[in-house]
Amino acid sequence: MRVAVLGAGAWGTAVAKHVSRRHPSLLWARDRSLVADLQVQGENTRYLPGHPLDGLSLTADLAEAIAFAGPVGLILLASPMSALRPMLSQLMQRCPMETPVYWLCKGAERETGLLAHQVAAQVFVHQPVGVLSGPSFAQEVAQGLPFALVSAGRDRAGQARVVAALHHGACRVYTSEDVVGVELAGAVKNVIAIAAGASDGLELGLNARAALITRGLAEMTRLGLALGASAETFVGLAGIGDLMLTCTGDLSRNRRVGLALAQGHSLEDAVTALGHVAEGVKTTAAVRELARLHAIEMPIIEAVYAVLFEKRSVRDVVEALLARESRAETR
Repeated sequence: MRVAVLGAGAWGTAVAKHVSRRHPSLLWARDRSLVADLQVQGENTRYLPGHPLDGLSLTADLAEAIAFAGPVGLILLASPMSALRPMLSQLMQRCPMETPVYWLCKGAERETGLLAHQVAAQVFVHQPVGVLSGPSFAQEVAQGLPFALVSAGRDRAGQARVVAALHHGACRVYTSEDVVGVELAGAVKNVIAIAAGASDGLELGLNARAALITRGLAEMTRLGLALGASAETFVGLAGIGDLMLTCTGDLSRNRRVGLALAQGHSLEDAVTALGHVAEGVKTTAAVRELARLHAIEMPIIEAVYAVLFEKRSVRDVVEALLARESRAETR
């Protein structure tokens, strides 16, 4: 089976590298200069340095990438959330109806607050679609270290291709039909990771971090249930698994944003220093709006929003959270 990965950031590159260990794999990037650099250097020095791209085909031609996968292959869309709509619009015009398209982005569309499947419903009418998520740092995937993912979709043939493409070697793939839950978990965990990084930046301790992650999971679950997701999703790979990794792992971009903010850096400087996209920053406002729309209380999300967009100090926001009244844990 041929697999085309669209998006040559760190995650797209790592996934393409993993797939290529078992199947013909092609990595597409919009930036022709980046593709030229990949071809010359033999690695992605811009986003994932130190990992040879042996066995990978490379192109900046989208039509070539789509043709590479063909009707019996698979397309994995590894663009940032902000690029999902235009990418799906282009694929709608060119992609065979029977080619499964699964997206790897985690977040909500900033302008509309829509999750990925909702964006797809507006611009992409193909049936074999879904989301691939779970606790997986690109650097470790590229190294060939063990990792696990959850593939969520309602088309069994599409799911079968995703499993065939990725479930080998160091990777295990589990399947789900809960697209809403998997996508929401991937969006909210990035915001909670900013809060966890801020907590660690203030040196509030391991107890505080554990409490923050647990209450963050509660907020995520409350909103998910209101949207029709399954509670089981939030205690699985896409939920607590990815949440723990992103909140505690030093490779987490969103955690690093929180650390920088707690150390007195501006949001602009924190994001610039990353050199990568931190989806949690753009997702915070969308998740907050979604929670308010459904009357779901999410104090940690509100706190992160206050720091990012209302210029409140991290310490003041933490003190406000600690001052909240006691209540039943399941509320």
